[in-house]
Amino acid sequence: MATNLVGLLLVAGIIYGIKLMSSPKTAVQGNFLGAVCMAGAIILTLVSNRILTVPLLWIGIAIGSLIGYILALKVKMIEMPQMVALLNGLGGGGSAIVSWMVLLAGIQTTGVFERFTAALGLAIGAVTLSGSLIAAAKLHRLIKQKPTVLKNHNSYIFITSVVSVLLIILLTSGSRHNILFSLLLAVMTLLFGVIFTIRVGGADMPVTISLLNSLSGVAGSLSGLAISNALLVTAGSVVGASGLILTQIMCKAMNRKLVNVLTGKGIQQAPKQTGSTEGQESAADQETKEEEDLSEIIARAKKVVIVPGYGMALAQAQSKVKQLADLLEEQGKEVKFAIHPVAGRMPGHMNVLLAEVNVDYEKLYEMQDINPEFIETDVVFVIGANDVVNPAANTAEGTPIYGMPILKVAEAKHVVIMNMDTKPGYAGVDNPLYKSPKVKLLLGDANDSLREIIQLVS
Repeated sequence: MATNLVGLLLVAGIIYGIKLMSSPKTAVQGNFLGAVCMAGAIILTLVSNRILTVPLLWIGIAIGSLIGYILALKVKMIEMPQMVALLNGLGGGGSAIVSWMVLLAGIQTTGVFERFTAALGLAIGAVTLSGSLIAAAKLHRLIKQKPTVLKNHNSYIFITSVVSVLLIILLTSGSRHNILFSLLLAVMTLLFGVIFTIRVGGADMPVTISLLNSLSGVAGSLSGLAISNALLVTAGSVVGASGLILTQIMCKAMNRKLVNVLTGKGIQQAPKQTGSTEGQESAADQETKEEEDLSEIIARAKKVVIVPGYGMALAQAQSKVKQLADLLEEQGKEVKFAIHPVAGRMPGHMNVLLAEVNVDYEKLYEMQDINPEFIETDVVFVIGANDVVNPAANTAEGTPIYGMPILKVAEAKHVVIMNMDTKPGYAGVDNPLYKSPKVKLLLGDANDSLREIIQLVS
C-alpha cells in the first residue's frame, strides 16, 4: 500500500513537471522536478522488489547516468531533434527487453494476459527503437531526409504487419517455441519500424518524433502490465497520452492526417529550377540600390517581426538573430518573434534555439496570435523558413502544404528573406513570395546575411 502511494505521488510529480514545462519561464523547474521524480521511481522499484543491493543494477545506473551527463554537455542545441529521437528509441528498446524477458520465462510462470501484454510491448518497443533510429539518422543527415519509397513498399508493410500479428497470437497462446517466435517478432517489428519511417520526409519529422514519443510510453506501459508494475504502467501511460496529444497538435498545425504523414502521401520532389541563375545575377547587379532601399526601410520601421526556421538552426545563427533584435529594440522599434508550430524538426525547436541565446519568452508568439498583426507590421525578417510562410499553401491544390495554416508574412509592408537559395522547401512547392515586389532576397548562409543586416542597422 505504501509503495503504491509513493508511486502515485511520484507520477503526480511527473505530471506537474510536464505542466511546468509548458511555459519557458518554468520549463527548467519542470524538467528538474520530472528528473527527480523519475530517479525516485527507480529507487522505489529497487526497494519494493528487494534488489537494492544488486551490484549489477547500480553499475548499469552509473554507466547510463555517465553517458547521459556526457551527452548533455556535448550535444549541440541544433542536434536536439535527433537526440530526442534517440532517447525515444532507447525508451522503446528498454521496454522491448523487459517484455522479451517475460516471454522467455515460459508458459509455466506466466499467464495469458502477461504473455499478451509482453508480446505487444515487445512489438511496439521494437518499432519505436528502429523507427527512432531512422528518424535520428535522417535528422543527423546520415541518410537522406527526403522520403525513401521502396519498390512494393506497401507490400512489405503488410507482410511484416501480418506476420507480427500472427506471432503475437502464437506467443499469447503459450507456444513451446516462445524463444524462436519472440526473436522472429523482434525482427519483424524492427523491420516494420524501418520501413514505415524511411518514407517520412524531413519536413514531417515533428509529427514523427511526437508519435514515436507516444509509442515509447505505450511500450513502457505494456511492459509494466506484463510484470505487474503499477508505477511503470502509470508513467508509461502519461508519456503515451502526452505524446499522442502532441502528435494531434502537430497534425492540426499542418492540416494533414497522420496516415498521410506516415505514408508520405502528397510529398513531391522539388522541381528543377529554370532561369534562377539569371534572377540571381539581376539581383547582384542591383545590390547597391537594394542595400540603400533596405537601410531606409529598416530605419523607418516601427514594428518588426522575426520568423525563424530550420535554416537558422542549420546555420546556428540564433546568436546573430538575438543581436539584430537587440539593436532594433535599442532604436525604439517593437520586435516580436513568430513561431510556426512545425518550424524546425521537432516540436518547440525554434523556442529551444532562441532560449539558448536568452531571447525573452514573452517575445515569442504562436501563429494564431501573431497572424493578425502582420498587416500592421513594417518589416518581417524571415530566416531560413520556407514552407511555413509559403502563400502557395492557400492556392496550390494537390500539394503537400495545401490547406496548411501558415504565417501570413505576405501581408506585411516589407519582407526580408534570408534563405540559402530560392529552391522549394521540403514540400517541393515553389514559393511565390520570392517574386513579390515587397520582398528583398538575401541568399546564402544566414550568418552572412544577418551580418549584412546588422551592419545596416548599426
